[in-house]
Formats: sequence, C-alpha cells, structure tokens
Amino acid sequence: MSNFEQANPVSNIAKIRAIDDSGCRLYLEFPNGTFTTVVNEEPFEYAVGSIVFVGINTNFIDSAPDSLWPDQSFVGVVRLRLPDITIVDAGGRWIKIPTSQTVCSEGNTVEAMISTGVMRVLSKEPIKYIELPAIDDAVVSKFRLEKEAIKVTFDDFGGLHDVVERARKLIEVPLKHKAALTTIGTRPIKGVLFTGQPGTGKTMLARIIANSTQSAFYEISGPEIFSKWYGQSEELLRKIFEDAEQQEQAIIFFDEIDSVAGQRADESHEASRRVVAQLLTLMDGFTKNNIVVIATSNRPQDIDVALRRPGRFDWEINFPLPNRLDRELILQVATKRFNISDNLPHAWVAQKTEGWSAADLAAIWTEAGLLAAADDRSIILPEDYIGGFELVAAQRRRTAKLSTKGNSK
Repeated sequence: MSNFEQANPVSNIAKIRAIDDSGCRLYLEFPNGTFTTVVNEEPFEYAVGSIVFVGINTNFIDSAPDSLWPDQSFVGVVRLRLPDITIVDAGGRWIKIPTSQTVCSEGNTVEAMISTGVMRVLSKEPIKYIELPAIDDAVVSKFRLEKEAIKVTFDDFGGLHDVVERARKLIEVPLKHKAALTTIGTRPIKGVLFTGQPGTGKTMLARIIANSTQSAFYEISGPEIFSKWYGQSEELLRKIFEDAEQQEQAIIFFDEIDSVAGQRADESHEASRRVVAQLLTLMDGFTKNNIVVIATSNRPQDIDVALRRPGRFDWEINFPLPNRLDRELILQVATKRFNISDNLPHAWVAQKTEGWSAADLAAIWTEAGLLAAADDRSIILPEDYIGGFELVAAQRRRTAKLSTKGNSK
C-alpha cells in the first residue's frame, strides 16, 4: 500500500507503463487507451507492467491481480514468426505475443491477443493504415499537355538566336532523327539543362520544340511532384516515364528542378533524397531514344551532382538576358498578338530596357493594353506603349529598392 490515503473506495484498473528515475511518478494506462500520471512524495514500490487500482481522482493506488486487466484483441500485420514468439505490427507499434497454433505467415493481417497470440487470419495481404490515392492514368494525364494546347512556334520566340539553334541541335535533331542516330551508334542525348534567370524564355522554348517535333510534352513544375504519402512521389515519376516511353517521342520537362533534386546531404529531407534517387534510376533506365528530359534552373549549382554526370543532364544551355537587338526582336514578335497602331517605338524601348528579361518586356504590353482599354480604345497607340514601359520600369525600380533593403538587413 502506498502513502495515499484510502479516502475513496471507487477505483479504476490501470497498468503501469513507465516510472520516472525518482520512482515517485507513475505513468498509467487505462483499458480505454487513455493515460494519466500519479505522483507521490515517496518512491512507489511497483514495477513497470504491474496492474493497480487507482482512485477516481488518483487519491489512492493499490495492487491489483493481473487477471483483472482486460485482454482485448487487436488487429495487426505479422512481421516475424518464430517457434516461440510472433511480432505483430499494430499501427506502427510492434507487439510481442506467444506463437499460437493458428497458421499464419509474415505479411498476413491477423486478429490477435497479447496473452494467447494469433486468433485468426483476416487477410493474406497486409492492411494499409492509410488508404493512399491511386496513381493512375488520370493523374499522369494532368502533367501531359495536349498537343493542340501547345500552339507556339519558333516564330513566336524573339531573339537569342544562338540559344535557339543550340537547343534545336541538342533536342529537336535527336527526336526527329533517332533512327539515324541509332544506326550511327552515337550515345543518345537524354537530358538537357536550361539555365538562366527567370523570364528568359526557357519554358517557352521547351514547348516550341515539343510542338515542332510533335512530341508528347510532360510539364512538371518543381514541388508539384512531391506527395505527402510515402513513396508516391517516386511512383508518380515512374508512371510519367512509363507513359512517355509509350509515345512516338516525348519531352519530359522539369521546371525549377533544383527545388526537386537538390544536393543530397545529411540534412536533406528524406523525400527529396528518394526523389533524386528515383530520377537517377529512371534516366539511366530508359533505353529507347524517344525521350529527352529538359530541366530548368536559375541555380544550377544547387542541383545534385549525380544528375550532371554523363547520360543525365550533361548538356547545358544558358539563356542570357537579351541584348538590345534581341529585345527589339522580342517586342516586334509580340506585336502579332495585339491590335496595335503603326510606328510603335520598339527601338527606343529596346534601348531603354537594358537588363530586362523577355517576361519584363511582355509586361509592357499588358500595361499598354490596360491604358488603351481605360481610354475606351480597342487599339494600342504609341502613348499607351510608352506609358506601359514607364509603369513597368517604375515597378522594377520599386522591386529593386525593396530587394536592396532586404539584403541590407
């Protein structure tokens, strides 16, 4: 008997699950699965696993026979079966029970009791504690753009002539002439890395090449590939590559791959390490010359080094910011999509936009269109065009100022 005063004869049955180092605090489990603690001024004389009576308000505690503890059955998956003991995984908790006469095998889902062991086999397959959403064709199709939706052509890509020509040689030629390259015996180009600042046209050029080669185009935007379910990110990658191999030719496009396949290190997230390992396996595994994997990154130094080895992303094309002539070409190409007046000052705007990306230049047209609409016009005039430039330039100055303040803190 402890030093607790027996003031309340009404009590519950509990099992001692742990005792602190001082021996003065007990951690008790009740049959319904709830827990509580009992503290005494003097060390308790009970052992872990003992069955006790506990007062309703934990105002007394006393020994109880083991037979009073209810031996309820539970459901789990057999992980190990030995002649004397069986280990069952019950929701992540491994329970040791005596091996019974009931025939069962590792991986079976069983009903068991701690005292007597396995009672019956419920299924020959292990149950899933979480029912994972299926990775089926419908999920894969979300990443595959329909060919009709990719309408951009090389005529829509202004400037960066050397970049375009290099990309066509590395991607378009292997896809269009894969049979000839196989006969020649050259090593197929599996992966090409597009590097450069955001807004320089990397994604657009990948789509243009997919359109020109009539290739199936799978677009994966960075963290989209990650699933909260263990193993599903890798399964999704496998399904995408399997689907691509069934196509006449295909481009698998990873935008911001450094966010998916960063350097593997001890502090890396386990899911990221698994995705990198799966991507390496897939790129090494496909043998048909009908797939080219394109990835973009503005931080290529952050990509796992194993992905830069031969046979993977060993080809790199850098997309620089457009020079003055490129900027003028980009502005002129964009005019095909808009209702504009003649004699817009493209050369003047190109001269004023040193350091601007193609995306920055595209924003000028958005602002110019808003100015024209605000004046109840359906055509962009020179004053709208210049006004659009000035608005975007002001926004860039504000952004640069905020960035400078942030870096100085």
